[in-house]
Amino acid sequence: MVAEPGGPEDQKPQSDEARSAFVPPAGVGRPTAASDDDHPTSEFAIPAGLTAEPQGSGTGSASGPGPASGSDTIGSAFAPPRIHNAQHPPPAFTPAHGSPMLQLTKEAPWQDRMRTMLRMPVAERPAPEPVQKSDETGPAVPRVLDLTLRIGELLLAGGEGAEEVEAAMFAVTRGYGLDRCEPTVTFTLLSISHQPSLVDDPVTASRTVRRRGTDYTRLAAVFRLIDDITTEDVEVSLEEAYRRLAEIRRNRHPYSGWVLTLAAGGLAGAASVLVGGGALVFVAAAIGAMLGDRLAWLCAGRGLPEFYQFVAAAMPPAAMGVALTLTHWSDVRPSAVITGGLFALLPGRALVAGVQDGLTGYYITAAARLLEVMYLFIGVVVGVLSVLYMGLQLGAQLNPEARFIANDRPVVQILASMALCFAFAILLQQDRSTVLAVTLNGGVAWVIYGAMARTGDISPVLATATAAGLVGLFGQLFSRYRYTSSLPFITAAIGPLLPGSATYFGLLDVAQGNVNAGLASLSTAAATALAIAIGVNLGSEISRLFMRVPGAIGGANRRAAKRTRGF
Repeated sequence: MVAEPGGPEDQKPQSDEARSAFVPPAGVGRPTAASDDDHPTSEFAIPAGLTAEPQGSGTGSASGPGPASGSDTIGSAFAPPRIHNAQHPPPAFTPAHGSPMLQLTKEAPWQDRMRTMLRMPVAERPAPEPVQKSDETGPAVPRVLDLTLRIGELLLAGGEGAEEVEAAMFAVTRGYGLDRCEPTVTFTLLSISHQPSLVDDPVTASRTVRRRGTDYTRLAAVFRLIDDITTEDVEVSLEEAYRRLAEIRRNRHPYSGWVLTLAAGGLAGAASVLVGGGALVFVAAAIGAMLGDRLAWLCAGRGLPEFYQFVAAAMPPAAMGVALTLTHWSDVRPSAVITGGLFALLPGRALVAGVQDGLTGYYITAAARLLEVMYLFIGVVVGVLSVLYMGLQLGAQLNPEARFIANDRPVVQILASMALCFAFAILLQQDRSTVLAVTLNGGVAWVIYGAMARTGDISPVLATATAAGLVGLFGQLFSRYRYTSSLPFITAAIGPLLPGSATYFGLLDVAQGNVNAGLASLSTAAATALAIAIGVNLGSEISRLFMRVPGAIGGANRRAAKRTRGF
């Protein structure tokens, strides 16, 4: 008999293999559905209260970039920025072929190479290649820094500009293999700092310049020493450098004191002929200048400051001119005598150096140099005005309207200008081999000035600036040819361009009570002096434009001292 479905046979318990592990046992009810809060959530799930961002709309999603703003979205730290494009990625900070390496050409003089280094950011300066040999322990850092400071002291005391002094100090340290050196030059203080490495303490040394003297022969010897230190073919140890530096200091001046006095007289006499004087005026101006020079030497020997030395030196030439006026000689021009004496006293060298420092960005040193020029000029003014006031009280007939008319003797004036430069070069203690070159340079400058101002009726200030520019141009070329400083070829050559006549007539107007006319004439003298300084600097910079730029493979441009637009 077949059992029917639902019969007693169907009520038999089933084995464990016939029952699913997920089926509740008999007698246990099915659990009710729990709420969503009882379910465990995934750590990648979006929390309650936040809505899912559409595909491609977020900036920080790993699914892809999008244009939406990142202020109201949550992004991953590993997501690319919104400006990133995989097809056109931005260029890397360091190019694949590497950064261009800067190398300084050995053909250029050390002055140009070191000026390039100074005007270069510290991070871009190439590592130094030690020129001078040293032992295995490396160079003695304190001795190298001391030698550098002593060389910089001689250059700064000799009248070199701040940038040239820093370039020389930089050349000495790099010649001995010291990297990360920073020289600093002010009017009276020299300092240099050396950083051995990024974790070592820096080494700093300083030196004060207390005495200044003009000796261009000593200046040229220092430049030769620096050139030997920076040259691979010449080995100069520290001991040898110290020995040569001591010889330079001990060497006597090439000209004695009486030769300098005669040169001062010749300079004043040539200047008096340059402004229209004759033979008698030449002798009178020379005697007045020599008396003033010996009086200044006497004041210096007694320890008086330089201001009083200039006051004393300015009085004898002015007294000589007043004395000639009181004699009533018709063929003598007292104004030419006084003007010739002023030519030997105007501080043209300090003025050119001060303006050059200002134009190259050394404003503290430039301000100090110009302040020195002002004090020296005031000393000359005090000395001349004292004598002029005394002469007016004695009845001297000094006419400030008697301006010079000296364009009728061009050959005599050219010869006088060259004689003035020759005497000025001796006063500056120049080497005998440079006297002829600077004499010719001054003669060319006077020819250009005379052709523009007196023949072409061009403004005297503009003519002076042009002639001074040629002086700076030729002086820089001469210095590169001789591998020495440019000062010996420039300073004496600007002697004929100094504003001696404008200074004298301005002081005479002030002494006679014509203050407005006197200030106008003194303003012309100041403008002429600034034109000389700016023209010399501009001529030097123009000459460097035609020289080979030291430095860059691929032809990098020469860096300026400072790039600014007023902010």
